[in-house]
Amino acid sequence: MPHSSDSSDSSFSRSPPPGKQDSSDDVRKVQRREKNRIAAQKSRQRQTQKADTLHLESEDLEKQNAALRKEIKQLTEEMKYFTSLLSSHEPLCSVLATSTPSPPEVVYSAHAFHQPHVSSPRFQP
Repeated sequence: MPHSSDSSDSSFSRSPPPGKQDSSDDVRKVQRREKNRIAAQKSRQRQTQKADTLHLESEDLEKQNAALRKEIKQLTEEMKYFTSLLSSHEPLCSVLATSTPSPPEVVYSAHAFHQPHVSSPRFQP
């Protein structure tokens, strides 16, 4: 059955000619790909920046950790020094000998520990 010119005209007016449709689709594809490429590039840059920031933060925390460990070691050594100094002073101290016994959880109360004659070589001005 032959098609009438009316039916072919109506189908033709609904869609653009094949050549124009292909080129506009191609332009849209190219634009979409370019936008996607730019978005992916920005995403990779943000990821790299975040990784760099985390790396710097990690290095800073490692340095802080090392400094704190060094401080703990120094304070432990000081504590050993003062503990031995106190142990050697205890038998000679008249204030500690005459003071009332301390509760078991407190070894020395603040008023019982005096040191006007004790000096530390580490803390000389």
